[in-house]
Amino acid sequence: MSVRPIIIYVPGLKPKPEATVHREQLLRCLRAGLQRFNPDVAAAVAADDAFELVSWTYDFYGEHRNIELDIDDIETMLTKVGPSETDIVAVTSWKRRLTRWLFRTADYLPFLIPHFATEELEIHLRDFNKYLRNKDGVAEEARHKVRQALENAAAQNRPILLFGHSMGSVMAYEVLWQLSRLHKSDLQVDLLLTSGSPLGQSFVQRHLVGADKKGTQRYPDNIRQWINVAAVGELTALDMQLKNDFSEMIALGLVPDIDDRATFNYYHMHGTLNVHAEYGYLINEATAQVVSEWWHSRGAG
Repeated sequence: MSVRPIIIYVPGLKPKPEATVHREQLLRCLRAGLQRFNPDVAAAVAADDAFELVSWTYDFYGEHRNIELDIDDIETMLTKVGPSETDIVAVTSWKRRLTRWLFRTADYLPFLIPHFATEELEIHLRDFNKYLRNKDGVAEEARHKVRQALENAAAQNRPILLFGHSMGSVMAYEVLWQLSRLHKSDLQVDLLLTSGSPLGQSFVQRHLVGADKKGTQRYPDNIRQWINVAAVGELTALDMQLKNDFSEMIALGLVPDIDDRATFNYYHMHGTLNVHAEYGYLINEATAQVVSEWWHSRGAG
């Protein structure tokens, strides 16, 4: 009997709902996307131990987000089958493209940020800097939770899909580096799936663990496959393609390839399109295709 695969999900910054209800809603969204793509995989992933949430944000912020703030928007999204024409127009408009260009410029010229930073960007930078400072060990404690989930799955010889959203993708990458370079672990992840990831930002890359190393020591060597999904119009995944940023990993033979996939998200938060929201990435057909194909590749579902 084959060992059941496991999806380990790492959310991004900002307070999240209490772990049980948060996992329930994330899994609802993932199942809904899978149901449209492959009902058998949708049913298999719904098993109690197939989808694990690494709940780290409470220790970081000291608070939970009220799930009631999101329920209506999730319910509305679950009634849709994809982005509307209005959604697509909104994220491909000249105004959105200009905003992305300004943000990308600021990534290379940080002194420009105060001149046009939005409240959202300021919060992101504040929280990212808190993570970098690791005050009271909050960042290392968060990484420990991810590492523990990976080690528990590996101890059972379970094939692992490590799914990191937004800042969660940074944490996932850093934990993999620590496992391979600091802990000398032989743990391998079958698939690293990053979504809405800021790993393409030069500011983030300069502060990654291992960024001061050279050659193979600069990167993790425990990723069998890496797929990156980014939504058109993203302001966190400003650089939607990670292959060019981490091409040295491919050249060094540390990962066969990095597969960048663009998509359209259609989650609306309180009536406003939010292409970065994790619920939108969980239900997205691009995510469903990746998860379904991986699940089948492991002889499950």
